[in-house]
Amino acid sequence: MSIAELAGYIAAIFAGMVIGLTGGGGSILTVPIFVYVFQIQPVLATTYSLFVVGATSLVGSVEYAFKKQIDFTVTAAFAIPSFFSVFITRRFLVPAMPDPLFQYHSFSLPKNESILFFFVFVMIMAALAMIRQRNREENDAGPPRLVLLSLDGLGVGVLTGTIGAGGGFLIVPMLVLLAGLPMHRAVATSILIIAVNSIVGFLGDLHRSDLDWPLLLKFTGFSMGGIVLGVYLSRFIPPMQLKRSFGGLVLAVAVYILVKEIDTL
Repeated sequence: MSIAELAGYIAAIFAGMVIGLTGGGGSILTVPIFVYVFQIQPVLATTYSLFVVGATSLVGSVEYAFKKQIDFTVTAAFAIPSFFSVFITRRFLVPAMPDPLFQYHSFSLPKNESILFFFVFVMIMAALAMIRQRNREENDAGPPRLVLLSLDGLGVGVLTGTIGAGGGFLIVPMLVLLAGLPMHRAVATSILIIAVNSIVGFLGDLHRSDLDWPLLLKFTGFSMGGIVLGVYLSRFIPPMQLKRSFGGLVLAVAVYILVKEIDTL
């Protein structure tokens, strides 16, 4: 095993730990790890990310389910519409994207690079959301607004399908604002939604013949270990403090990817 691979598997543990602690953020790390450490093409990296984040989040959601911290009614309202949008996006929209995606005279923007630029945009938005998020344990929003949750689920499904991100940075605030969940239940519920969303998205790519299953399963195993550790540590670390710190890291990684990709154009 090379030093780069070892670093990648250590990063997989960290990505799983982040999901367990914050209810999201794992895909923000897994896609760059696959692209820059394991040299996977960006579109295929989003496929790998869906599997890793889905399987890892499923392990974490089982632990939270035993603690009775998951709101299954809210999960159904958010996740069912999202199932359809993520599968359709992954199965039909992403393959239908032209390559290059944009071309003007001698300048062209390949599909893989387009995915990365969109991913960087999402990373920056996620980082700012985590850094600015207020510390609110309870919400006075009243009864869950299930229709708005369903519409939000449709949008998150498209995002998940396009860039392989679970969308936890969007899901957790919406569960607090629209469902009135306290933060710890929003994190737990978000992990279950991410698990199902990501797995459904991966099913849309299951027809691919270029999946490196040994790499994928090994990476996922390390990530699963990380989420078990993250769920345990969540008892001791304030979620808001962690989110702000992680937001700073995500912003730094986004700037690095942006500079690197602009340099290659």
